[in-house]
Amino acid sequence: MSAGVPAGAATGETAARRDAAGSAARRHGAGADDGRSPDFLAIVGCTGTGKTALSLLVARELDAEIVSMDSRQVYRGMDIGTAKATPRERALAPHHGLDIRDPGERYSAGDFGRDARRWIAAIRSRGKVPLLVGGTGFFLRVLTDPIFREPPLDPVRRAALEDVLGTLERREMERWVRALDPERGPVAIAGGCRRMLRTLSVTLLTGRKLSWWHVRHPTEGKPLVGVVCRLDVGAGVLGKRIERRVRDMVAAGFADEVARLLRAGYASEDPGMSGVGYREMASHLAGTITLDEAVERTCRATRRYAKRQRTWFRHQLGPGVVEVDGTAPLEVQAATVVKAWCRSTTPATAEPAHA
Repeated sequence: MSAGVPAGAATGETAARRDAAGSAARRHGAGADDGRSPDFLAIVGCTGTGKTALSLLVARELDAEIVSMDSRQVYRGMDIGTAKATPRERALAPHHGLDIRDPGERYSAGDFGRDARRWIAAIRSRGKVPLLVGGTGFFLRVLTDPIFREPPLDPVRRAALEDVLGTLERREMERWVRALDPERGPVAIAGGCRRMLRTLSVTLLTGRKLSWWHVRHPTEGKPLVGVVCRLDVGAGVLGKRIERRVRDMVAAGFADEVARLLRAGYASEDPGMSGVGYREMASHLAGTITLDEAVERTCRATRRYAKRQRTWFRHQLGPGVVEVDGTAPLEVQAATVVKAWCRSTTPATAEPAHA
């Protein structure tokens, strides 16, 4: 189906997206190019880098409230497999964005953007620091580079279309995304199957490419300014952490968690259940693979996911991001983050005038 974009529009889209990416990059880091004070502090990084432990210490130091920036921790009943903060950890600092959807419901970047703006405003009204924590880079982007409100789509037609598209092999889905929306293709493919499904659904049901809507439709809200700290460790260290984390999840009862979700009527095709590890464990519970195979597949999928996260953060955050060594002592990591925030919120001392 044709996307209906006039000849030459792709060039305009490319330029517009390049300008938007540049402005978003300038909004990441300590303060803004227009002198605005930051709206929030963020700790981002790949899965397994230690963001939760760091965020709890920073929250204590800055009297902050934590906003989860994780696309899977929004789902109820999905605690072990998403490494969600435990009740004990949540008691140490107020948390927002956890357990707000059932696994069968959608939760898009646009949904997060609207919710997060409300949470940030409320936290600031209480005189606290909004501390955004997570590895879903697109959630950060919708705040610093607001996206359009998705056009209304008939839910029945959309569900039917996505049922058909969901049967495609990943490579075939990537081919369709590249063919129907070459501008959006690289971003959608990097975002995984759910993002590719959204790109195809909007394109096929509206007759306009998703990239067309992004450029021409009004955005939601003004861009926010954030102090962004990227927590990272070497690939070798991260690989070992991921393997240990997956095995700890299994020991903590991950199989029982997935079994409860399946008994509740949720399936691997549901939005929440598409998270890494859930499909693998569901396959084990169905008897198609062994537990060891499920663990190995989950480790492998998590490493691939972490690699995509690292690539995204490296290329999309832009200059001004504060780099934090995830192998340093936790107190040193926290001091780096706290210093960056305090530096950005303290007015610069004027230079003395020369006689």
